Amino acid sequence: MESIYAALLLHKAGKSITDSAIEKVLKAAGANIDNSQITKLVAGLKEANIDDIISSAAAAPVMAAHVGGAAPATAEVKEEKKEEEEEEEEPTGIGSLF
Repeated sequence: MESIYAALLLHKAGKSITDSAIEKVLKAAGANIDNSQITKLVAGLKEANIDDIISSAAAAPVMAAHVGGAAPATAEVKEEKKEEEEEEEEPTGIGSLF
């Protein structure tokens, strides 16, 4: 994960995203370096448009907030139904005589 952050930092600074550049950023931060992970990341980002990736990722929390906003309402409806069911239950058997 740290290597992704390093790549984003390099992109934001307008620098080339290379294996050695990511290693330098990680060393400066005192993070663990996994050369195979860095190589895979650089290879995956060569043909990618990082700005498009960032903008599409930024839209995900907005969508999650809308979904999250609906959840409490659903929970409230379930609670109301549950309370109605409990109220509708009438005692039966010998207990109903008392």
